Amino acid sequence: MRFTFTMNAIAVLIACSSSLLAQWPKYKEVRVPRDAEGRVLMESRTPRTPDGKPDLSGDWVRADRDPVPQELVGVVTARGETNRVPVEPAVPPFPPDPNSPPLATFFEIGANIPGGLPFLPSAVELKKARMATNDKDNPDANCLPMGITQFHMQPQPRKIVQTQELIVILYEANYGVRYIYTDGRSLPPQGQPTPWWYGYSVGRWEGDTLLVETNNLRGVESGPFDGWLDVRGSPYSEQARFIERFHRPVFGKLEIDVTVDDPKFYAKPFTVRINQRFMADEEPMEFICNENNRDLEHLPGGKSDR
Repeated sequence: MRFTFTMNAIAVLIACSSSLLAQWPKYKEVRVPRDAEGRVLMESRTPRTPDGKPDLSGDWVRADRDPVPQELVGVVTARGETNRVPVEPAVPPFPPDPNSPPLATFFEIGANIPGGLPFLPSAVELKKARMATNDKDNPDANCLPMGITQFHMQPQPRKIVQTQELIVILYEANYGVRYIYTDGRSLPPQGQPTPWWYGYSVGRWEGDTLLVETNNLRGVESGPFDGWLDVRGSPYSEQARFIERFHRPVFGKLEIDVTVDDPKFYAKPFTVRINQRFMADEEPMEFICNENNRDLEHLPGGKSDR
């Protein structure tokens, strides 16, 4: 079983990073601050839109480096390679922030929360059941849309396009597209719109921080591939509400603090941070996860399991 779990875990990582080996041709961006040798000045001032708001636009890649999870010890090296295939880009982390919430990790979102996530018994049992089947229903391993936190933690890049009334996040991973409405509309009542994989998101500015609230998500009630916060299957329900705070303190850093409020599965809300680093002169590329996908046949219930 451990071997099967390891293969499934590698399937997730390889599937989410195979395109890292080939990006679009480089194009030197004119408006990026640089030193005399052309290096990006990551500590430069935060760019702003014409109306004075911080401009979150740009291409971003996750900057937090997770330790090798126990399931992959001896299979994936600490440098993040397996058979010379990178499973995370070589992105240097930022210096520790003493005021930061605990950092999320890709395999276990609450790994750095003292005492772990505040699971209710039903969440504990569901996570155990998911892990008992080697997390074969993780949406990433099945080339399906992921939840907000898995998308934020993906090693593949994402592009943020910011306008005055709408922010769009284009994820290279599984070709995800997310809309955040900043035109003053209210969050719809729970259950009014059809539940979406990425939920319904509205944002507003609080000083230099973009606060985004999301509800009406597809949770575990929607199906076995829904409601996954991380690789190991920490769940969320259709009752969940996500609150994100996007803050760009300097040119090259984007801090995303994510609060999950889900009374069906957690005794209280919890908050984690996911850091992003500006990716200059490159673009996310087209990535069709199911193209020539051979991973499914290795999962339990696939062709090789019959």
